[in-house]
Amino acid sequence: MLLEAHQITKTYRGRFRRGEAVRANDGITLRADGGQVYGLLGHNGAGKTTLVNQVVGLLRPDEGTIHIDGRDAVADPGYARQACSLQPQAQLPINGLTPRQAIDLMGQLRGGRTADVRARRARLVDALDIGEWLDTDGERLSGGVKRLVSFAMAAVAPGRIVVLDEPTNDVDPVRRRLLWSAVRALADEGSTVLLVTHNVVEAERAVDRLAVLDAGRVVAEGTPAQLKADLEHELRLELSLEPGMSVPVMPPFATRYLPNGSRALAIVPAEHAVDALGWAQRLRASGDIGEFALTPASLEDVYVDLVSDRTGAAQPMLLAPSKEVSHARAA
Repeated sequence: MLLEAHQITKTYRGRFRRGEAVRANDGITLRADGGQVYGLLGHNGAGKTTLVNQVVGLLRPDEGTIHIDGRDAVADPGYARQACSLQPQAQLPINGLTPRQAIDLMGQLRGGRTADVRARRARLVDALDIGEWLDTDGERLSGGVKRLVSFAMAAVAPGRIVVLDEPTNDVDPVRRRLLWSAVRALADEGSTVLLVTHNVVEAERAVDRLAVLDAGRVVAEGTPAQLKADLEHELRLELSLEPGMSVPVMPPFATRYLPNGSRALAIVPAEHAVDALGWAQRLRASGDIGEFALTPASLEDVYVDLVSDRTGAAQPMLLAPSKEVSHARAA
């Protein structure tokens, strides 16, 4: 196993919540092998970034062990930093450098041969379609292009573990697809890709396995299919609302209902599919909703269940429609 973290605990004693020091990680255990894209999924503050900063040797856990290729990465943080390449959540400061210079510099700092670094940089630039900005000063780049350059800096001389912390932030939809292909290529080349995200939709499409974090703990772990197994007899009904429309009242056949701004999501037992379709068609015909989609339950629904607080209210999440399904409309 390439990465093994066992009972990782990290407390920030200078930060307090309800009078107690904040425990950012609370006994986290996970294992990931080479060739995997392993997702860390959770809302902001769930403990994802704290965990990966310990994996890459930037923070020391209060308790627990981390092994990379069988080697103790807590006792030897220098080895952890050499074995891991990181795309941090914050944008890397590349003002005064062009993407060409920034990517090549990072590759050389990580010990890559100049010719190898330049060849790989060229492949990454082509794969991400950022060639037109290759010699543009970093100060003039958009946030999305900077994010893609940051990914290339992590991937140009990849470590045994490549940590990507919210890699798609600010990236346009077309290049997001290119980026996910590049992420998959990193894993196919043998690296473990540790993907940090709060985007449930992207996680389901991109990862081989994932851990769901909430309040510093792993509340579920497995493949997307394993995590969705309990919802195989449920459907999701997504409603899209136009400006000025009120959120419809929860239908009687729905087991859960989550209004979220211009969208509302209902979870419906599969045996009520016809009822759900008829109800949504009537709302569409009367002009109470803009459009709707009825699809199988997703990882997003699992996530909502897992991170619900004690009152039953869901923690904030990214609710995004699936672009792979067509939206149903009344005839």
